[in-house]
Amino acid sequence: MTRIVIIGGGPGGYEAALVAAQLGAEVTVVDCDGLGGASVLTDCVPSKTLIATAEVMTTFDSSYEELGIIVADDTPPLEQAARVVGVDLGKVNRRVKRLALAQSHDITASVTRAGARVMRGRGRLDGMQALDGSRKVVVTAADGTEETLTADAVLIATGGHPRELPDAQPDGERILNWTQVYDLTELPEELIVVGSGVTGAEFAGAYQALGSKVTLVSSRDRVLPGEDPDAAAVLEDVFRRRGMNVMARSRAQAAKRVGDRVEVTLADGRVITGSHCLMAVGAIPNSAGLGLEDAGVKLRDSGHIWTDKVSRTTAPGVYAAGDVTGVFALASVAAMQGRIAMYHFLGDAVAPLNLKTVSSNVFTDPEIATVGYSQADVDAGKIDARVVKLPLLRNPRAKMQGIRDGFVKIFCRPGTGIVVGGVVVAPRASELIHPISIAVDNNLTVEQIANAFTVYPSLSGSIAEVARQLHTRKAGVEA
Repeated sequence: MTRIVIIGGGPGGYEAALVAAQLGAEVTVVDCDGLGGASVLTDCVPSKTLIATAEVMTTFDSSYEELGIIVADDTPPLEQAARVVGVDLGKVNRRVKRLALAQSHDITASVTRAGARVMRGRGRLDGMQALDGSRKVVVTAADGTEETLTADAVLIATGGHPRELPDAQPDGERILNWTQVYDLTELPEELIVVGSGVTGAEFAGAYQALGSKVTLVSSRDRVLPGEDPDAAAVLEDVFRRRGMNVMARSRAQAAKRVGDRVEVTLADGRVITGSHCLMAVGAIPNSAGLGLEDAGVKLRDSGHIWTDKVSRTTAPGVYAAGDVTGVFALASVAAMQGRIAMYHFLGDAVAPLNLKTVSSNVFTDPEIATVGYSQADVDAGKIDARVVKLPLLRNPRAKMQGIRDGFVKIFCRPGTGIVVGGVVVAPRASELIHPISIAVDNNLTVEQIANAFTVYPSLSGSIAEVARQLHTRKAGVEA
């Protein structure tokens, strides 16, 4: 029987374990924290659970008056506070941790039911490949005891951890990284978020919705510098309109605790203060201490493991998946990398990873969902594409729901009309992007999307409307 050892229990690891077990391999998963990895225990599941609460609050705060909702209160209207709902952050965070742990237990149960063995400990490769093609993996338990496993193939799926600035070390109380925020029992009064990438933007928006006064420090000229510029502009406008202090072109150099306050020093000498500071300045791959280079595994300068499109590393019989590879920091991509690795090694049919079919989402309010080629690709001449963007303000369902911000944008090839990318900025954009993802993955045309029925009224109607406009422009008729 083929022996597979998986080091790391994140999405890449546990999905690989399920596939390998189903294909008849003897599978051992080595993990020190619990299956699900950071994605389930400290990152994706917890943050999106927190954001779900924030989303309810934002929706209520921003639309209850317009929709005619009356809040029962004995306080005379003129004396009512501007905010009509509040949050118990301690209760929210207890729910976050409970759900994350339950999800980890569910994953462990699924993996063990499939026939895989789960070992608690830290694994590392031991030397080069043996003459028979096998590999040695040493597992160190919490008590220091060691066990050596023999594997025909090894998958590394150890994820990453928060990057820290030398002069802004988290203390878990006032200066926090994104794994520590769930220990807060009270809502930060004034939160400084350092970093305006996806993690920073999501937490800044969430805590603002929960009731914190938020300052977002961005070293770039806009929030979400890696996302569609039109989408980022909408989100930044929403942030500012809701009262967030967005500091563009402001690089944080240091953060220190002063009593019950935090001082953040910027590169230009300015100092800003708050009750708490969240550092969201990227992640570092968990590739150290795994014996990788001694085993022939090539690392990039960033510490990420080099892989090809079927998840192979430079060492025979060693594969890698997830954030440790630096390919695309998404749970869905990690899971696909893990599945592809097992299909490839075990001789099953497999298609190489195609990042141009990956859909992703920023869980802000509004959400930003993307798939395929981007506006930056079009502007840089990487692909010739027609583009149409339709604001949600023109959508009847959006008007009914009091939605003012957002749009649908689709990219298609001139001549053929084949859909090559799209952007949706809207509530639940993560759900609305799916028909565009299907179109990109299956080379569908804007004509095919335009001719498919949509429900009236619905936000998805805007996707069909954009496709119709692209189709008429393809035919030489201006919409």
